[in-house]
Amino acid sequence: MWMIPGQNQSWVSEFILLGFSSDPTTNSILFIVFLLIYLCSVLGNGLIIMLICLDTQLHTPMYFFLCILALLDMGYVTTTMPQMLVHLLAHSQTISFAGCWIQMYVFGALGITECIFFVVMAYDRYVAICYPLRYTVILNWGLCIQLAAGTWVCGFLSALLHTFFTMSLPYCGPNKVNHYFCEGPSVRSLACMDTHIIEIVDLVLSVFVVVTPISLIVASYVHIAMSILKIKSAQGRCKAFSTCASHLTVVTFFYGPATYIYMRPNSSYSPERDKQISLFYNAFTALLNPLVYSLRNKDIKRAFLKVMGHGRVD
Repeated sequence: MWMIPGQNQSWVSEFILLGFSSDPTTNSILFIVFLLIYLCSVLGNGLIIMLICLDTQLHTPMYFFLCILALLDMGYVTTTMPQMLVHLLAHSQTISFAGCWIQMYVFGALGITECIFFVVMAYDRYVAICYPLRYTVILNWGLCIQLAAGTWVCGFLSALLHTFFTMSLPYCGPNKVNHYFCEGPSVRSLACMDTHIIEIVDLVLSVFVVVTPISLIVASYVHIAMSILKIKSAQGRCKAFSTCASHLTVVTFFYGPATYIYMRPNSSYSPERDKQISLFYNAFTALLNPLVYSLRNKDIKRAFLKVMGHGRVD
Protein backbone atom coordinates (compact mmCIF):
# COMPACT_ATOMS: atom_id res chain seq x y z
CA MET A 1 0.00 0.00 0.00
CA TRP A 2 1.10 3.57 -0.57
CA MET A 3 2.14 5.52 2.44
CA ILE A 4 -0.36 8.13 3.57
CA PRO A 5 1.37 11.42 4.51
CA GLY A 6 1.41 11.83 8.26
CA GLN A 7 1.72 8.10 8.95
CA ASN A 8 5.11 6.67 9.79
CA GLN A 9 5.12 3.82 7.27
CA SER A 10 8.47 4.62 5.68
CA TRP A 11 11.67 3.19 7.15
CA VAL A 12 13.85 5.78 5.41
CA SER A 13 14.31 9.11 7.21
CA GLU A 14 16.90 10.55 4.83
CA PHE A 15 18.42 10.00 1.41
CA ILE A 16 22.01 10.15 0.22
CA LEU A 17 22.53 12.00 -3.07
CA LEU A 18 25.49 10.38 -4.81
CA GLY A 19 26.06 13.25 -7.25
CA PHE A 20 28.53 12.89 -10.11
CA SER A 21 31.71 11.61 -8.46
CA SER A 22 33.25 10.46 -5.18
CA ASP A 23 36.71 11.76 -6.08
CA PRO A 24 37.56 14.99 -4.17
CA THR A 25 39.66 16.42 -7.01
CA THR A 26 36.93 15.83 -9.58
CA ASN A 27 34.35 17.33 -7.22
CA SER A 28 36.48 20.45 -6.77
CA ILE A 29 36.65 20.94 -10.53
CA LEU A 30 32.91 20.31 -10.88
CA PHE A 31 32.25 22.79 -8.08
CA ILE A 32 34.02 25.58 -9.98
CA VAL A 33 32.28 24.72 -13.26
CA PHE A 34 28.79 24.48 -11.77
CA LEU A 35 29.32 27.56 -9.60
CA LEU A 36 30.13 29.58 -12.72
CA ILE A 37 27.10 28.14 -14.53
CA TYR A 38 24.82 28.93 -11.59
CA LEU A 39 26.12 32.48 -11.10
CA CYS A 40 25.87 33.24 -14.83
CA SER A 41 22.34 31.82 -14.92
CA VAL A 42 21.14 33.88 -11.96
CA LEU A 43 22.92 37.06 -13.05
CA GLY A 44 21.81 36.69 -16.68
CA ASN A 45 18.17 36.10 -15.86
CA GLY A 46 18.27 38.74 -13.15
CA LEU A 47 19.66 41.26 -15.64
CA ILE A 48 16.83 40.54 -18.09
CA ILE A 49 14.25 41.05 -15.33
CA MET A 50 15.90 44.31 -14.26
CA LEU A 51 16.09 45.70 -17.82
CA ILE A 52 12.46 44.85 -18.56
CA CYS A 53 11.30 46.43 -15.31
CA LEU A 54 13.36 49.60 -15.79
CA ASP A 55 12.78 50.28 -19.49
CA THR A 56 9.21 51.39 -20.17
CA GLN A 57 9.64 50.59 -23.86
CA LEU A 58 9.86 46.93 -22.88
CA HIS A 59 6.52 47.01 -21.05
CA THR A 60 4.78 44.90 -23.68
CA PRO A 61 3.20 41.41 -23.49
CA MET A 62 6.22 39.74 -25.14
CA TYR A 63 8.69 41.13 -22.62
CA PHE A 64 6.26 40.60 -19.75
CA PHE A 65 6.28 36.89 -20.63
CA LEU A 66 10.06 36.92 -21.07
CA CYS A 67 10.40 38.44 -17.60
CA ILE A 68 8.32 35.62 -16.11
CA LEU A 69 10.39 33.02 -17.99
CA ALA A 70 13.57 34.50 -16.53
CA LEU A 71 12.01 34.38 -13.05
CA LEU A 72 11.06 30.73 -13.58
CA ASP A 73 14.57 29.88 -14.71
CA MET A 74 16.10 31.54 -11.65
CA GLY A 75 13.86 29.57 -9.33
CA TYR A 76 14.29 26.38 -11.34
CA VAL A 77 18.09 26.34 -11.17
CA THR A 78 18.17 27.57 -7.55
CA THR A 79 16.08 24.59 -6.45
CA THR A 80 18.91 22.16 -7.24
CA MET A 81 22.25 23.87 -7.87
CA PRO A 82 23.08 25.42 -4.45
CA GLN A 83 22.55 22.10 -2.69
CA MET A 84 24.61 20.29 -5.32
CA LEU A 85 27.43 22.81 -4.85
CA VAL A 86 27.41 22.21 -1.09
CA HIS A 87 27.46 18.44 -1.57
CA LEU A 88 30.43 18.68 -3.96
CA LEU A 89 32.57 20.06 -1.14
CA ALA A 90 30.91 18.62 1.98
CA HIS A 91 31.60 15.19 3.44
CA SER A 92 27.90 14.58 4.01
CA GLN A 93 25.58 14.31 1.02
CA THR A 94 22.38 13.55 2.88
CA ILE A 95 18.99 15.17 2.50
CA SER A 96 16.08 14.57 4.86
CA PHE A 97 12.93 12.84 3.67
CA ALA A 98 11.00 16.09 4.09
CA GLY A 99 13.73 18.05 2.31
CA CYS A 100 13.64 15.60 -0.57
CA TRP A 101 9.85 15.91 -0.72
CA ILE A 102 10.04 19.72 -0.86
CA GLN A 103 12.82 19.78 -3.45
CA MET A 104 11.02 17.32 -5.70
CA TYR A 105 7.79 19.31 -5.43
CA VAL A 106 9.27 22.77 -6.08
CA PHE A 107 11.46 21.49 -8.92
CA GLY A 108 8.50 19.72 -10.51
CA ALA A 109 6.18 22.68 -10.02
CA LEU A 110 8.55 25.16 -11.65
CA GLY A 111 9.39 22.71 -14.43
CA ILE A 112 5.74 22.00 -15.28
CA THR A 113 4.95 25.70 -15.09
CA GLU A 114 7.72 26.41 -17.58
CA CYS A 115 6.46 23.64 -19.87
CA ILE A 116 3.02 25.22 -20.00
CA PHE A 117 4.40 28.75 -20.13
CA PHE A 118 6.21 28.04 -23.40
CA VAL A 119 2.74 27.56 -24.92
CA VAL A 120 1.75 31.04 -23.72
CA MET A 121 4.88 32.49 -25.33
CA ALA A 122 4.09 30.64 -28.58
CA TYR A 123 0.58 32.10 -28.50
CA ASP A 124 2.10 35.55 -28.04
CA ARG A 125 4.20 35.08 -31.21
CA TYR A 126 1.17 33.67 -33.04
CA VAL A 127 -0.91 36.75 -32.29
CA ALA A 128 1.98 39.14 -33.02
CA ILE A 129 2.63 37.68 -36.48
CA CYS A 130 -0.82 36.52 -37.58
CA TYR A 131 -2.79 39.47 -36.14
CA PRO A 132 -0.26 42.31 -35.80
CA LEU A 133 -2.81 45.13 -35.97
CA ARG A 134 -4.90 43.60 -33.17
CA TYR A 135 -1.96 42.44 -31.05
CA THR A 136 -2.44 44.80 -28.11
CA VAL A 137 -6.22 44.38 -28.24
CA ILE A 138 -6.14 40.57 -28.15
CA LEU A 139 -3.25 40.31 -25.68
CA ASN A 140 -4.41 42.99 -23.28
CA TRP A 141 -2.86 43.20 -19.84
CA GLY A 142 -5.81 41.49 -18.20
CA LEU A 143 -5.42 38.43 -20.40
CA CYS A 144 -1.63 38.42 -19.96
CA ILE A 145 -1.96 38.31 -16.19
CA GLN A 146 -4.61 35.59 -16.37
CA LEU A 147 -2.44 33.45 -18.67
CA ALA A 148 0.60 33.88 -16.43
CA ALA A 149 -1.32 33.12 -13.24
CA GLY A 150 -3.03 30.13 -14.87
CA THR A 151 0.28 28.51 -15.80
CA TRP A 152 1.59 28.85 -12.22
CA VAL A 153 -1.60 27.34 -10.76
CA CYS A 154 -1.56 24.42 -13.21
CA GLY A 155 2.14 23.81 -12.59
CA PHE A 156 1.95 23.74 -8.81
CA LEU A 157 -1.21 21.62 -8.71
CA SER A 158 0.12 19.08 -11.23
CA ALA A 159 3.43 18.75 -9.38
CA LEU A 160 1.57 18.09 -6.15
CA LEU A 161 -0.03 15.00 -7.69
CA HIS A 162 3.29 13.69 -9.04
CA THR A 163 5.16 14.30 -5.78
CA PHE A 164 2.42 12.82 -3.62
CA PHE A 165 2.40 9.52 -5.50
CA THR A 166 6.20 9.25 -5.56
CA MET A 167 6.84 10.13 -1.93
CA SER A 168 3.89 8.05 -0.71
CA LEU A 169 5.69 4.88 -1.76
CA PRO A 170 7.27 2.79 1.04
CA TYR A 171 11.05 3.29 1.21
CA CYS A 172 12.32 0.58 3.52
CA GLY A 173 15.77 -0.35 2.23
CA PRO A 174 18.39 1.43 0.10
CA ASN A 175 18.49 5.19 0.49
CA LYS A 176 21.24 6.13 -1.98
CA VAL A 177 19.80 8.22 -4.82
CA ASN A 178 22.08 8.06 -7.86
CA HIS A 179 21.46 11.69 -8.80
CA TYR A 180 22.48 15.19 -7.77
CA PHE A 181 18.97 16.10 -6.58
CA CYS A 182 15.72 14.38 -5.62
CA GLU A 183 14.39 13.65 -9.08
CA GLY A 184 11.21 11.56 -9.32
CA PRO A 185 12.37 8.50 -11.32
CA SER A 186 15.64 8.28 -9.36
CA VAL A 187 13.92 8.30 -5.97
CA ARG A 188 11.09 6.04 -7.15
CA SER A 189 13.59 3.34 -8.17
CA LEU A 190 14.36 2.82 -4.44
CA ALA A 191 10.76 2.01 -3.48
CA CYS A 192 10.02 -1.33 -1.82
CA MET A 193 7.10 -2.15 -4.09
CA ASP A 194 6.12 -2.41 -7.72
CA THR A 195 5.89 1.12 -9.17
CA HIS A 196 3.99 0.15 -12.34
CA ILE A 197 0.87 2.09 -11.34
CA ILE A 198 2.94 5.15 -10.47
CA GLU A 199 4.62 4.96 -13.87
CA ILE A 200 1.20 4.98 -15.54
CA VAL A 201 0.17 8.02 -13.49
CA ASP A 202 3.42 9.76 -14.44
CA LEU A 203 2.88 8.90 -18.10
CA VAL A 204 -0.60 10.42 -18.05
CA LEU A 205 0.76 13.51 -16.32
CA SER A 206 3.60 13.70 -18.85
CA VAL A 207 1.10 13.67 -21.71
CA PHE A 208 -0.59 16.66 -20.11
CA VAL A 209 2.56 18.67 -19.36
CA VAL A 210 4.79 17.63 -22.28
CA VAL A 211 2.90 16.20 -25.26
CA THR A 212 -0.05 18.60 -25.10
CA PRO A 213 2.12 21.75 -24.86
CA ILE A 214 4.40 20.54 -27.66
CA SER A 215 1.35 19.89 -29.85
CA LEU A 216 -0.02 23.37 -29.18
CA ILE A 217 3.37 24.96 -29.88
CA VAL A 218 3.71 23.05 -33.16
CA ALA A 219 0.18 24.08 -34.17
CA SER A 220 0.99 27.72 -33.38
CA TYR A 221 4.14 27.66 -35.46
CA VAL A 222 2.41 25.98 -38.38
CA HIS A 223 0.05 28.96 -38.53
CA ILE A 224 2.98 31.33 -38.00
CA ALA A 225 4.94 29.73 -40.86
CA MET A 226 1.94 30.02 -43.18
CA SER A 227 1.60 33.71 -42.30
CA ILE A 228 5.33 34.35 -42.81
CA LEU A 229 5.23 32.74 -46.27
CA LYS A 230 2.52 35.20 -47.25
CA ILE A 231 4.81 38.16 -46.55
CA LYS A 232 6.03 39.47 -49.90
CA SER A 233 9.38 41.01 -48.96
CA ALA A 234 12.33 38.83 -47.98
CA GLN A 235 13.32 41.34 -45.31
CA GLY A 236 9.86 41.15 -43.78
CA ARG A 237 9.98 37.35 -43.71
CA CYS A 238 13.41 37.37 -42.05
CA LYS A 239 12.27 39.87 -39.43
CA ALA A 240 9.16 37.82 -38.64
CA PHE A 241 11.16 34.61 -38.39
CA SER A 242 13.81 36.19 -36.14
CA THR A 243 11.14 37.03 -33.55
CA CYS A 244 10.36 33.31 -33.26
CA ALA A 245 13.88 31.84 -33.54
CA SER A 246 14.82 32.54 -29.91
CA HIS A 247 11.67 30.91 -28.58
CA LEU A 248 12.10 27.84 -30.80
CA THR A 249 15.72 27.46 -29.65
CA VAL A 250 14.97 27.41 -25.92
CA VAL A 251 11.89 25.21 -26.43
CA THR A 252 14.02 22.61 -28.23
CA PHE A 253 16.71 22.57 -25.53
CA PHE A 254 14.10 22.31 -22.77
CA TYR A 255 11.60 19.83 -24.18
CA GLY A 256 14.09 17.46 -25.81
CA PRO A 257 15.85 16.21 -22.63
CA ALA A 258 12.71 16.52 -20.48
CA THR A 259 10.73 14.34 -22.89
CA TYR A 260 13.40 11.66 -22.78
CA ILE A 261 13.59 11.64 -18.96
CA TYR A 262 9.88 11.63 -18.13
CA MET A 263 8.29 9.78 -21.04
CA ARG A 264 10.02 6.43 -20.92
CA PRO A 265 9.51 3.42 -18.62
CA ASN A 266 11.68 2.72 -15.60
CA SER A 267 13.06 -0.32 -17.42
CA SER A 268 15.20 2.01 -19.55
CA TYR A 269 16.37 4.00 -16.54
CA SER A 270 20.12 4.75 -16.67
CA PRO A 271 21.32 6.78 -13.65
CA GLU A 272 24.57 8.10 -15.09
CA ARG A 273 23.04 9.04 -18.43
CA ASP A 274 19.95 10.60 -16.83
CA LYS A 275 22.07 12.78 -14.55
CA GLN A 276 23.90 14.22 -17.53
CA ILE A 277 20.75 14.74 -19.58
CA SER A 278 18.93 16.43 -16.69
CA LEU A 279 21.63 19.10 -16.65
CA PHE A 280 20.40 20.32 -20.04
CA TYR A 281 16.83 21.12 -18.99
CA ASN A 282 17.89 22.25 -15.53
CA ALA A 283 21.21 24.13 -15.53
CA PHE A 284 22.05 24.72 -19.18
CA THR A 285 18.59 25.92 -20.24
CA ALA A 286 18.58 28.53 -17.48
CA LEU A 287 22.01 29.65 -18.70
CA LEU A 288 21.05 29.53 -22.37
CA ASN A 289 17.85 31.57 -22.18
CA PRO A 290 19.48 34.92 -21.27
CA LEU A 291 22.15 34.44 -23.94
CA VAL A 292 19.65 33.58 -26.67
CA TYR A 293 17.20 36.36 -25.86
CA SER A 294 19.85 39.04 -25.26
CA LEU A 295 22.17 38.32 -28.17
CA ARG A 296 19.36 38.09 -30.70
CA ASN A 297 17.21 40.90 -29.34
CA LYS A 298 17.93 44.51 -30.28
CA ASP A 299 15.53 45.91 -27.67
CA ILE A 300 17.28 44.08 -24.82
CA LYS A 301 20.70 45.23 -26.05
CA ARG A 302 19.43 48.79 -26.42
CA ALA A 303 18.02 48.77 -22.88
CA PHE A 304 21.31 47.40 -21.55
CA LEU A 305 23.38 50.07 -23.30
CA LYS A 306 20.95 52.72 -22.09
CA VAL A 307 21.37 51.61 -18.48
CA MET A 308 25.15 51.40 -18.80
CA GLY A 309 25.38 54.79 -20.48
CA HIS A 310 22.99 56.86 -18.38
CA GLY A 311 22.66 54.94 -15.15
CA ARG A 312 18.85 54.98 -15.29
CA VAL A 313 16.04 54.37 -17.74
CA ASP A 314 13.10 56.71 -17.87
